[in-house]
Amino acid sequence: MRVISGSAKGRKLKKVPGDTTRPIMDRVKENLFNILGGWVADTRWLDLFAGTGQVGIEALSRGAAEVVFVDKVRPAIRTIQANLAHTKLTAGAKVVQADAFDYLRRGGKPFDVIYVAPPQYLGIWVQVMRVLDEHAADFLTPDGIVIVQIDPKESEPLELTHLVLYRERRYGNTLLGFYEMAAD
Repeated sequence: MRVISGSAKGRKLKKVPGDTTRPIMDRVKENLFNILGGWVADTRWLDLFAGTGQVGIEALSRGAAEVVFVDKVRPAIRTIQANLAHTKLTAGAKVVQADAFDYLRRGGKPFDVIYVAPPQYLGIWVQVMRVLDEHAADFLTPDGIVIVQIDPKESEPLELTHLVLYRERRYGNTLLGFYEMAAD
């Protein structure tokens, strides 16, 4: 695991001890950021179920203005903090130890990108998407997007009111789903 591009390019990142997280493969992360392109600069991100923090760290390295990292597991929080210190990207980062649903209930300033990579095979991604859909205008800027990282086996069509799937990309056993606000 490493930072692919930007100010922290090439820096290796620590893994969360144990097997509680599933880090995104560098190849998938690189493709994700190739899709987003230069749009990342000056954006505000929410990295839910952040794990190692590598997606949010990549965003910061590429010029994102702020990333809020949320994970409820203490070893993940320590790993995120260590990775931020190692990459010297602490200035734009806020690390929150909380359950993702509790964090979403608090509300706050909207994000340009919400990255959702929950534990696999528990249907959590569906629950998160329903919460985000119900309060989409509160969570997302008008041009904001939600990106979901799941195993393709977990994929199912969602009936959403305010969010619409506009792109999917599969990379082996990783599926990225891109959602945006539905047109009025």
